[in-house]
Amino acid sequence: MENFVIDINCDLGEGVGNDHLLMPFLSSCNIACGGHAGDEDTMRQTIQLAKQHRTKIGAHPSFPDKENFGRTEMRIPSEQLTSLVLDQIETLDAIAKEEGAVLNHVKPHGALYNMATVDKGVAEAVVKAVLLFDEKIILYAPYGSVMAKLALEQSIRVMFEAFADRNYNDDLTLVSRKLENAVIQNPEEILTRVLLMIKEKKVKSLSGQLSHIQADTLCIHGDNSHAVDIVSYLNQQLPIHHISIAKIGAV
Repeated sequence: MENFVIDINCDLGEGVGNDHLLMPFLSSCNIACGGHAGDEDTMRQTIQLAKQHRTKIGAHPSFPDKENFGRTEMRIPSEQLTSLVLDQIETLDAIAKEEGAVLNHVKPHGALYNMATVDKGVAEAVVKAVLLFDEKIILYAPYGSVMAKLALEQSIRVMFEAFADRNYNDDLTLVSRKLENAVIQNPEEILTRVLLMIKEKKVKSLSGQLSHIQADTLCIHGDNSHAVDIVSYLNQQLPIHHISIAKIGAV
């Protein structure tokens, strides 16, 4: 029987209020660093919580748009966007160092993430920010995305991310949150999808099409109203299916 290993990540420090409930079930977390949510206090508190639970820490930069939670597309000149992303990463990194922690990865948030998936200019700006910060840090990016391709060309280590609680379109983009069926909340349904992603390297789109996907890390959104139930259920069920969660405590 083949054994698998998967990372489970969640976006935290966003003011949802459930970070302490989610963190024990995560192997990595993405901490909001001031763009769409978060400030110095929330960053510090989330880093301390991650250290307590030996959860890998990542920066979660976004467009500077707290009003729309970073989920509205913005057109920002490339150099300015690189600076905005880099500033957010460096802000979190400075606090992490004060707390005796290190950053494991970077994962863009919301509209920035979605645009960098398909838009070369946005992807270049994000990848440049990562390179300027630390060429050895890991980038979480979707399989087959422009962002992943450019990062790999620059010898940045990429962990391919798949979304356990989001529906996909046929082209592997995420179904818009403007649609009612964008988010999946049933833990059993999510487990079925996750097993397909990990063991068969396939994902079923809304149309029923099966597409090839690679998943090194799975994201469950912290603002999903069933997030705690989902991550606890996955922690319980995945080992039964010979899938280990990569909680290695690299802090």
